[in-house]
Amino acid sequence: MKNRWSVVFGAFIIQISLGAVYIWSVFQTPLLAHFPAWNERQVTLPAQIILACFALGVIVAGRIQDKIGPRSVAMAGGLMLAVGLMLASLTGNFPATKALDWLILTYSVLGGLGIGTAYVCPIATCVKWFPDKRGLITGLAVAGFGAGAFFFAPLAKGLIDGSHYQLLGKNLFPLPEAGLFNTFLIFGIIFLVTISGGALLLKNPEAGYRPAGWNPPRELTPAASLKVNFSPSEMFCTWQFWLLWTVFLIGCGGGLMIIMKASPIWQSFAVSSLKEGMGAGHLEQIASAGALAVSILAIFNSLGRIIWGKISDLAGRQPAMLAICFMEGLAMLFLPQMKAFPSFLTGISIIGLCFGGLLAVLPAITADFFGTEHYGANYGWMFSAYGAGGILGPYLAARLMKTSAIVRIREFHAGQENLEQTMVVGDYQLAFLLTGVLCLAAAAALLLLKKPKAEES
Repeated sequence: MKNRWSVVFGAFIIQISLGAVYIWSVFQTPLLAHFPAWNERQVTLPAQIILACFALGVIVAGRIQDKIGPRSVAMAGGLMLAVGLMLASLTGNFPATKALDWLILTYSVLGGLGIGTAYVCPIATCVKWFPDKRGLITGLAVAGFGAGAFFFAPLAKGLIDGSHYQLLGKNLFPLPEAGLFNTFLIFGIIFLVTISGGALLLKNPEAGYRPAGWNPPRELTPAASLKVNFSPSEMFCTWQFWLLWTVFLIGCGGGLMIIMKASPIWQSFAVSSLKEGMGAGHLEQIASAGALAVSILAIFNSLGRIIWGKISDLAGRQPAMLAICFMEGLAMLFLPQMKAFPSFLTGISIIGLCFGGLLAVLPAITADFFGTEHYGANYGWMFSAYGAGGILGPYLAARLMKTSAIVRIREFHAGQENLEQTMVVGDYQLAFLLTGVLCLAAAAALLLLKKPKAEES
């Protein structure tokens, strides 16, 4: 391939499509309105399961793409995601008790496996083409994943209720009212086209490839004591793998808690003082601010992948990860006090920046510590921490949430007030406190990290 940057372009197209997984919080309130029998934990379940299946798909596809290459595997992932979303559009045809099962089977299981299958391919390919810029390039490769919600959250909201497409709070153009379930169908069609197109640009370099003018850096430790490439079974025998896995579990769990629940968390913050009720118009304003929060969070999630990736190249993986966990921990601890919208945006932006940084450093440190020969499989197993965090983080938010108030939503028809629905105001403080303490503990544990030696395998 004449230009290795074309691989990065293809990777970005794929990742920005896959990043729509982070817009679940936009669907949560409309789903609760359509299925009033569902509770907070039930409507959170599809978000948890899609992240777990995402991680499982990375493990399986990582091993496959090591053997047959990234292009066909990425296309298969795009097809699985598209079919999952198209089938999820039929959820409204089921009664509430069966609708959740159908949504999980299609959107979460099939769609999640498709996301994981496509996700690993561009990362594994970019790592091989850019051994000289691993932190930066993996940051760029996964930046699209973080940015996906920035573009697709307002698209989802606009299509659901037939409002304008908004970016950063500004109306750009009107969208047709597709409704809640047809929005799943539209997204499936979009992703089938974009992921297939990006996959055409993926190709592994020839064996032994080195960029012009680049030579591998010399290690300060004697070469004989270092092992270059670890198989998955050898990697599992190192304590470094388990330390890194635990750190990523904690950091990703905290980040995903906020990302997957950003809109309902803000809505609970916003209406917590409205004990006497509010009008439907006010609720619409709050919901729009929630969608904006998801978009802002996506920007910093994306920026964090590039910024921290570059920092890890310059300062080292360990210092970068330590700083990320420390900052995320502090932000989590202070978030319950950030109930004004500007301060709320500041808090979740810091968390998004740190979460994105973890996902940039993870591919790079996996290659640094365990080599690239078995990279797809090794990265898949390391990435399983993300899946576990995807289950744990949103679960803690839903499980530890306390109902602080129930607010009435009022509408007026023909001059008379009609009670349309009620809204539960949640208190997430305990979940934020627990996650913040765990992040600070992870930062302390990273002081012990060092590169594995041959005898440690």
